Amino acid sequence: MPWNWTQAGWPNFRYDSAAIAPFEQRFLMSSGEILGAVRHVTGEDRNRLRIDLLSEEAMRTSAIEGEVLDRSSVQSSLRRHFGLAADNAPARPREQGIAEMMADVYSGFADPLSGQTLCRWHGMLLSHDRGLETIGAYRRHDEAMQIVSGRIDRQTVHFEAPPSAQVPTEMRVFIDWFNRTVPNGPAPLPALTRAALGHLWFESVHPFEDGNGRIGRALAEKSLAQNIGQPSLIALAYTIERDRKTYYDKLETHQRTLDVTDWLVWFGQTVLDAQQATLDRVAFFIAKAKFYDLHRGRLNERQAKVVARMFREGPEGFKGGLSAENYISITGTSRATATRDLRDLVEIGALKRTGERRHTRYSLLI
Repeated sequence: MPWNWTQAGWPNFRYDSAAIAPFEQRFLMSSGEILGAVRHVTGEDRNRLRIDLLSEEAMRTSAIEGEVLDRSSVQSSLRRHFGLAADNAPARPREQGIAEMMADVYSGFADPLSGQTLCRWHGMLLSHDRGLETIGAYRRHDEAMQIVSGRIDRQTVHFEAPPSAQVPTEMRVFIDWFNRTVPNGPAPLPALTRAALGHLWFESVHPFEDGNGRIGRALAEKSLAQNIGQPSLIALAYTIERDRKTYYDKLETHQRTLDVTDWLVWFGQTVLDAQQATLDRVAFFIAKAKFYDLHRGRLNERQAKVVARMFREGPEGFKGGLSAENYISITGTSRATATRDLRDLVEIGALKRTGERRHTRYSLLI
């Protein structure tokens, strides 16, 4: 079957608007819920929440591509980009690059899209990569741009993008469409429909040598933010990363056809799931602030270290709960001290205990 960009009618995607309409309505309702929840967080706490959500997205969008980043470095870089007091975490090139791009997407969400914007994001993201021929510009190489997997001698080609010579023209058409379909543009589209089509279209052109996935997801975030008139802060990459195989399978399937109703429905549900994940994270953030207010001055150094480590795991917490062995590993203390510390944390209402003996586990009481 030929690739979508080789088919008659490209890039006029076909879809059933009625199939995605219920998702569009739920998206607008959930967007209001998120904005309402965030309004409960004020002052420096709001800055911390913004850094927490953006750093999680930076970590997850990189993880989708197989990159593992240092969270403290990402957060420190984000704080610097937003003019906030930063800690002494090292500014590593990969972390600094993704943080810079995420901050730019957040701050400039309302700006029209341009080729310069996309190339600027690419430069931020990959300025450290000395192995690329072209950084901060569309690809120029003559060889085919293919998405492949498997051994070199037995590779599977999942997709082949348009030749590099075609990319500037393809991107001019795409950017014009993106800017025309904003809410107040000449051809406005509903939020989920626009973001889903835009992401699939961008990934099908695949304009850069590398970084297309991360930039494409940032573009979806920009699209959603423009439709709601606020930085979206939704956990899109977080949600995709939890089932990235399905994400790649859906992309591969719909890069072979212009009939994309199923893609829109899948993407719409993914965004709704991402919104719920954001609501959960905001609630967790608020609960965390209340927890520290309640227990300020009541935790010793070991206990504070373990509690901070548990909070870093996010709303889902330690898989299976915190054990005494976890406590000993994190603090380097003795078993007797760990037992006493954990008992005290339960008594003051900081932790909840479940199970008995070697099956005993602890979770934050929030």
